[in-house]
Amino acid sequence: MYFAEAVAKAREKHAFDVWAYVIMPEHVHLLIWPRLEIYSISAILKSIKQSVSRKAIGWLRRENPTGLAQLATGQKDNPYRFWQDGGGYDRNIRKAETLRKAIDYIHGNPVKRGLVENPEDWPWSSCRSWMLDEEGPIPIDKESCNLSLV
Repeated sequence: MYFAEAVAKAREKHAFDVWAYVIMPEHVHLLIWPRLEIYSISAILKSIKQSVSRKAIGWLRRENPTGLAQLATGQKDNPYRFWQDGGGYDRNIRKAETLRKAIDYIHGNPVKRGLVENPEDWPWSSCRSWMLDEEGPIPIDKESCNLSLV
């Protein structure tokens, strides 16, 4: 899976832990903890997004040119756009209660959308890692997330 591979490479390059995620049909949520005092969220996102878009556009070019045409921008320098415009929603979480709510929100996305009945039923989420101790497509760094706080 392109996204999981990109996160794995980015977490090594940029030294961050992954605490929660959900991969939805048209968007993702990713909750990370940078291990370095000085870090760049934009550099982390760039590492992940560029890798995924290059691989996805390459696959579409080979396997589904009609699908690739739907990503056309009409721009010479950037002929296709895989990700939506903008940098996403970025915020710092400073309270345990806010962290718990963020994790619950992330894990609840597939239920809210009607894709599954229970959060742990969605295989492209960290919920199964937390609730059932089953590793999903992206390993979770449980040791750095103090669950007694959340």
